[in-house]
Amino acid sequence: MKIFVSIALCFFTYYSHGQESLPELLKHYNTKNIPYITVQELAMPKTKVYILDAREKEEYHTSHLKNAIFVGYNHFELDSVLIKIPNKNSEIVVYCSIGIRSEIIASKLKKAGYSNVFNLYGGIFEWKNNGFTVYNLENIETENIHAYSKDWSIWLKKGKKVF
Repeated sequence: MKIFVSIALCFFTYYSHGQESLPELLKHYNTKNIPYITVQELAMPKTKVYILDAREKEEYHTSHLKNAIFVGYNHFELDSVLIKIPNKNSEIVVYCSIGIRSEIIASKLKKAGYSNVFNLYGGIFEWKNNGFTVYNLENIETENIHAYSKDWSIWLKKGKKVF
């Protein structure tokens, strides 16, 4: 019985994480129809870039990138983006925990005519793993990162995991 449980646990762990490395995981889940931008590229000074957070409210409230606009995932509404970003040539970076949900939201933006949309490679987890700052709802620096779930939290190496 212990062998069966061990095999089942290994099987579940492998498939719940998709792959063993972040590049493999993203290759497995994403279509690459939205170009990636690295956390290092996003951290460089830019003239104007809109950063959209495609996670759920609880995740955004725990922490987010500076000046990120919450758009959500489960209840994403394109109209809210059209109001906040009327110029469809604006540079937009969408992120989530690791870059899967954000590709889906970015694809919706591209389909709506936005031409300069990027997916943050590795999402907020990779941002924090590289030592960049995140902010809570009061826009105060925090170490807390909503880790989405116990299974997906393995990709967050730095910061304090919150569930």
